[in-house]
Amino acid sequence: MKVKIVKNNPFKLPEYETKGSAGVDLQAYIESPIILKPMERSLVSTGLFIELPEGYEAQVRARSGLAIKHGISLVNGIGTIDSDYRGEIRVILINFGDKDFIINSGDRIAQMIFIKHEQANFEIVEELVETKRGAGGFGHTGI
Repeated sequence: MKVKIVKNNPFKLPEYETKGSAGVDLQAYIESPIILKPMERSLVSTGLFIELPEGYEAQVRARSGLAIKHGISLVNGIGTIDSDYRGEIRVILINFGDKDFIINSGDRIAQMIFIKHEQANFEIVEELVETKRGAGGFGHTGI
């Protein structure tokens, strides 16, 4: 898959760190450091703009190392970049940790994964096919 990219930052292009990596790291591109206090959130620029083929989305996800070491995550869990979005990729970070966290320009702040998707065509029906699980929800399978 080819992804067109406009890079308005001085960093190298996002790349896969290993042959088996699913995502590429996104780096902060900011004029001055951001001090993210506990339970505070911030919209962090990357200086990247992409054009995805139709039928694909880019998902922006937390970096596990930042999450476990510092409690840094994404406010929206996973951010979706649609194929028709042409704005800058920005990341909504939150500090779930108990100490201030400093974000510097160039820091790896999130990862981006590319996913193929389809759009659903909804069909109105009177009832759904029965299953063994039925309407059993959260915790229904024993956990």
